[in-house]
Amino acid sequence: MAYIILNKNNFFNNLDIIANRTKSVDKIALVLKDNAYGHGILETASMAQEYGIKKAVVCSCKEAQSVERFFDYILVLGEIPTFKSDKVRYTINDINSIEKFPRGTKVELKIDSGMHRNGIAIDEIESAFLKIKEAKLLLEALFTHHRSADELTSEWFWQKENFKIAKQKAALLAKEFGFDALRFHSSNSAALFRESDFDEDMARVGIAAYGCMELPKALHVEGFKPILSLFAKKISSRKLNRGDRVGYGGDGEIVKECVVGNYDVGYGDGFLRVCAENGYKTPQGIELLGRISMDNSSFLSNEKTILVFDDARVASKYAKTISYELLASLKPSIKREVL
Repeated sequence: MAYIILNKNNFFNNLDIIANRTKSVDKIALVLKDNAYGHGILETASMAQEYGIKKAVVCSCKEAQSVERFFDYILVLGEIPTFKSDKVRYTINDINSIEKFPRGTKVELKIDSGMHRNGIAIDEIESAFLKIKEAKLLLEALFTHHRSADELTSEWFWQKENFKIAKQKAALLAKEFGFDALRFHSSNSAALFRESDFDEDMARVGIAAYGCMELPKALHVEGFKPILSLFAKKISSRKLNRGDRVGYGGDGEIVKECVVGNYDVGYGDGFLRVCAENGYKTPQGIELLGRISMDNSSFLSNEKTILVFDDARVASKYAKTISYELLASLKPSIKREVL
């Protein structure tokens, strides 16, 4: 079976860079949604705990439950509570959802500072505070998400200023409504590395921790290392002659006598089918032949095991997509091992 190796040294290297920017390991909230961007939520949570990370961000209640034992604080981004835990906080994404939260739930209010996806409008903050008070929820924090922090535009500054206004307003309202002092956070991976002097309560880091953050040249940060490598094992091999054709539709035409190996990785595992349309080659330069099938792919190789990719930033170019999609497509059923 195809398998994944996670490089713990590279992961810790990335976390060192992040901790240097946040000025404290305690301010790192590791984003573990969607199976830790394909890296394996339990494997990644275990490594993070070993490093000293105490905060995590997930999308669902199921994800929160699966990693609850590893962290002191977990923020759920996308669901109304289905279970209660002192460690777990839930996001209010819409003012009309507040009444759906169980009494006593720890919540964080998301502000729409310009992304216009989820969150409360700045002019709705006072109304939201009133609803939260009436629903007897425990409001702990205010946060937002940047839409263009990884692009060389002024939009990051514009959203930062919008959130500053929201923070000032919320701090005054918290006193008025009798809430404890609020925590604030807005930085994702890219936004964190646009800060010259990070001063919020935490940063939500995902793609940087996994070593695949890509920024324009003017914003580029040195030192990050990908931690995930995908390997495939040979199922069979055969000697083929010039003019023979490999796979569905016979798309892979043999130009000279060679040995072709068929390997146990395909689009059913998350090796995106479109890679075959753009001349995919492994990090060692081994050529993919023909179409990617559901469970296997053919390469110009007779090795028992091949490295399919070890840097999602490079591999994603063949799929004409981003590293996030390629990584998140890797199925949880693939065995993952930490080295």
